[in-house]
Amino acid sequence: MATDQANPGIEKLLEQDGYLKLHEREIRRRNTELRNWINKLNQLEGGLDEFTQGYKYYGLHIASDNSLVAREWAPGAQQLYLTGDFNNWQWEATPYKKLPYGKWELTLPANPDGSCPIKHLSEIKVIVRKQDGQLVDRLSPWAKYVVPPPKSLGVNYQQRVWHPPANERYTFRHKKPARPRALRIYECHVGIATEELGVGTYKNFADNIVPRIKSLGYNTIQVMAIMEHAYYASFGYQVTSFFAASSRCGTPDELKYMVDKAHEAGLFVLLDVVHSHASKNTQDGLNQFDGTNACYFHDGSRGEHSLWDSRLFNYSEYEVLRFLLSNLRWWHDEYNFDGYRFDGVTSMLYHSRGIGEGFSGDYNEYFGLNVDTEALIYLAIANYFLHKMDPNVITIAEDVSGMPTLCRPTDECGVGFDYRLGMAIPDKWIQLLKTKKDEDWNIGNLVHTLTNRRWMENTVAYAESHDQALVGDKTIAFWLMDKEMYTHMSVMSEPNLIIDRGLALHKMIRLITHGLGGEAYLNFMGNEFGHPEWLDFPRIGNNESFHYARRQWHLVDDQTLKYRFLNEFDRAMHHTEEKYHWLNCLPAYVSWKHEDDKVIAFERNNLLFIFNFHNSKSFTDYRIGVELAGKYKVILSTDDKEFGGFDRIDKNVEHHTFPEGWAGRRNYMQLYIPCRVAIVLAPQ
Repeated sequence: MATDQANPGIEKLLEQDGYLKLHEREIRRRNTELRNWINKLNQLEGGLDEFTQGYKYYGLHIASDNSLVAREWAPGAQQLYLTGDFNNWQWEATPYKKLPYGKWELTLPANPDGSCPIKHLSEIKVIVRKQDGQLVDRLSPWAKYVVPPPKSLGVNYQQRVWHPPANERYTFRHKKPARPRALRIYECHVGIATEELGVGTYKNFADNIVPRIKSLGYNTIQVMAIMEHAYYASFGYQVTSFFAASSRCGTPDELKYMVDKAHEAGLFVLLDVVHSHASKNTQDGLNQFDGTNACYFHDGSRGEHSLWDSRLFNYSEYEVLRFLLSNLRWWHDEYNFDGYRFDGVTSMLYHSRGIGEGFSGDYNEYFGLNVDTEALIYLAIANYFLHKMDPNVITIAEDVSGMPTLCRPTDECGVGFDYRLGMAIPDKWIQLLKTKKDEDWNIGNLVHTLTNRRWMENTVAYAESHDQALVGDKTIAFWLMDKEMYTHMSVMSEPNLIIDRGLALHKMIRLITHGLGGEAYLNFMGNEFGHPEWLDFPRIGNNESFHYARRQWHLVDDQTLKYRFLNEFDRAMHHTEEKYHWLNCLPAYVSWKHEDDKVIAFERNNLLFIFNFHNSKSFTDYRIGVELAGKYKVILSTDDKEFGGFDRIDKNVEHHTFPEGWAGRRNYMQLYIPCRVAIVLAPQ
């Protein structure tokens, strides 16, 4: 191993957090490991650029003269064969040739008439002779297109050769949008983005959902369940084919069309990528590809995730690194994705997989023996290469542990993510709504949860994501309004206190999360208008029903229903942020959190946010401290009639400051703050 060299970037890291000084040696060691890997790949593999294009070497490739070459990595296999329609399914008729380092290669010349020996959409399989002589059939780990079989043929997925004629291939028409100033993310699932009782398509999403997202003021979509997964109800988290776009939503070209339409609308497109584990499925997935329990994974208990019942990658293995890094590159190069949300990062970072861990914040938890350094180094290499390849790439880590340095650049000895998800925030909202009466909310504890994030490590704040929408839990709208949503959401029904409370708190919860919780914001599809039902995919337990695996867009489009009020507020909130820029700023200064009044006030980018969570008390001439002197006007109020409120806030009123200190600020103003209302004021 090369010795560590001075890295001037670490000084910036230690300056931002002096407590890291105690762990400087371990931070430097990790960074040395990262640089050793990069140096090794540069010396032995032609550099990261070549190493990360493994998809051009492995898998099946058709040359311009219609000859064909196929390659696999199967170090534990005794022999490999290719079979399919092209050789009448003779399993051993077409053997691969063994190469060094566990690689296998097969070449087939063009047919005598010049045509390709394996046609577009032809089915193929890799046949593996195990060390004990047994033959097993597998899908190539590098398969670009796999489809479910006709029901008469069972359940095993089929690999189809994707090689359409040049004139039928989709070509991108629109440039990638600029990297957003601040992310306003719409988390979405193509399959459920339809009102129909079936799987939504890429085309439907492109033509019908992208315009909705754009209109609401989001600038980024985070697309789930794109990497092929044989079991639909896994929500895309039990990946079986890492290079294949899920065929249940359409063809590879139709996915390209969807990404292109999003780019046309100016939307950044993030892919939800699952490199934390893989499906145990052997017939459709990577598991035991070469007939052994290792290959892409650790053997033994280290290669098994006990809670997820899945396999864990061996991140120290050369070819596994090539596979995963090339996978990231594939989605960027082939489909024009702009960045990635990495799933299950906490599970990757610790040998315990984060199971049963509370993560107290003690730094020894982050720099001790429980850290899976191999996985951490993989994430650092991935971030290093992605940002080097494309400076506009954005990466987000799904990490609940709060690992320091995770969201600092690799040249500062960090792991290199741009953002982490603020996973404690939705948990706090659900806990409050589930266990506390409104009058018992602990305002200080709520503010602490919303502001408790690492300094200079960006956080994506969200009130709820897909996790809270799944069957077994309830969305915030459902926690607030429950069965009343089925009877009192019409504007013509009699007034209902439960609905009034629900609409008011739904808007306030979103606004305070948006303004106080992070440097980016995320919402899951449909929650912006209070989608009334949970999310449940077709499975045996619900008789394979699609009833809950869809979005009921007619609810928000119906002008006689109150869902549109929440939708309009969501739109106003994002467009106001676009105008006044509070996300990409330093964290807010909270000047007021009053337990009895249930009032919170904070300033961010010279805007003043005020929340009155009290269930019955409205305040006149309520004194609020503010740093910047002058006159202010309300630019956003949750109480506007167009948002289902009671119009108690006059937005034409000018509010003047008084030059006397209050609540640690240089000035104060006095305002009317009705109960269950939030307002944002801007200096004029």
